Amino acid sequence: MSAVVGAGSRCRLPLRPFGQQLAARRWRSTSGGEGTSGPAETPLSLLQRPLGVRERPQAHTKTWEDTRKELMDEEARLRQREHLLKEATKGYFTDLNATRRHGGKSWIAPNVMIREDKALYFPNVTGSRLDTREEAHTTDMCQGRVSVIAMLSTRMSEVHVKGFVAPTNARYLSNSRYQYIQINLQENLLKSWLVSLFLTSIARSVPRELHPTYLVSSQNVEYVREPLGMTNKHVGYVYLVDENLKVRWAGCADAKVEETRALEQCTGVLINRLQKKNKS
Repeated sequence: MSAVVGAGSRCRLPLRPFGQQLAARRWRSTSGGEGTSGPAETPLSLLQRPLGVRERPQAHTKTWEDTRKELMDEEARLRQREHLLKEATKGYFTDLNATRRHGGKSWIAPNVMIREDKALYFPNVTGSRLDTREEAHTTDMCQGRVSVIAMLSTRMSEVHVKGFVAPTNARYLSNSRYQYIQINLQENLLKSWLVSLFLTSIARSVPRELHPTYLVSSQNVEYVREPLGMTNKHVGYVYLVDENLKVRWAGCADAKVEETRALEQCTGVLINRLQKKNKS
């Protein structure tokens, strides 16, 4: 219905239904205005730093004496305080909302390994083995072998990890110098308890040959998340760890084709170096 303007008459304009007005208003607010598109996502950069901790890990369960020493360590207290202040500024759904940008991906994995003299250590993680339910430490498991470690916490993280490791496992699982370690990490007590109830179901979904290197852990890794680059609790993380427990490569969230290829190639390089070292 067109507008009609006459002498001494009012301007009659077509009325838009309220729902259409509201939808148009929302579109303008999210798109930045009429006829314009929203802001483009900032491109991801390559991993900019070595991941891991500076001190070589030890295979032992944390005791009260360890806690007491940390409480007496002023530098440790300051680091924890800074971490808590940083976490206090994050909203409850921060990690979940972050998955909307690049699928939760924080960086692009490099095509080459981190140099050994620059690489940092993978921290000790304690968990129960899927086959025997006995306690195991990643420090003991990784010593002297090339390891790909997958950090799992959600169904989505399992899908992410498979995208990285499938070609590498297909090529090297039969090699005695290589192992694939999966850590089902549930820091939330309720979720940890639920996972413990479904261990039999998990065992059926994991190939039997991988049961000895599948750990179920409730360890608190809050203070090593940042050093490991594990900034989002909903996505999967993969680490290539050498025989000296150092993180030589890492990837996160959805794997790109070049990242999957890089993990396979870097793993092969470490295995060949270890083989030559053992022969000499």
